[in-house]
Amino acid sequence: MMTNCVVKKKTSYSKARTVTIVSKDGEVTKENTTKKRKTNKTADKVVAKALTFSGTRYKFGGETKRGMDCSGLVFVALRDNDIPFPRVSYQMANEGKRIKLGAVEKGDLLFFKTSKSGKRINHVGLVVDVDGDNIQFIHSTSSRGVIVSSLREGFWNHSFVKATRIL
Repeated sequence: MMTNCVVKKKTSYSKARTVTIVSKDGEVTKENTTKKRKTNKTADKVVAKALTFSGTRYKFGGETKRGMDCSGLVFVALRDNDIPFPRVSYQMANEGKRIKLGAVEKGDLLFFKTSKSGKRINHVGLVVDVDGDNIQFIHSTSSRGVIVSSLREGFWNHSFVKATRIL
């Protein structure tokens, strides 16, 4: 059974997190609180494959450049890198290790409940970049096709359920 990746967009923004340090002599410095993450070559390959579909129109159940849905995008990016994975988002959500949002890295999966009833996960995105608290992910929406969005956007932040690591 396929699920529909129908979404509506709302936007809100939050400030980047920094720490202000004042030395004994009164010198003020500001530091980004984000840690440098190690590179994961498999994650790089999976994300690169997903990004080749940017701009592809939405098609329920689609897995090609002619049309793609959210779980199809993740499924194809993983399959083309020899990583077996379920095809639909609510089944994908049962795989991998659940991680805290602050630990999210490139290649991790983000899961959402976007329907009004919100009974189960029906949308998935693949993390393409993490810059502080700005998490960018690629996914396919019914209105805009395959795009990169920020988890800072109000709709996505509100609909977010969990993050998992599979790579």
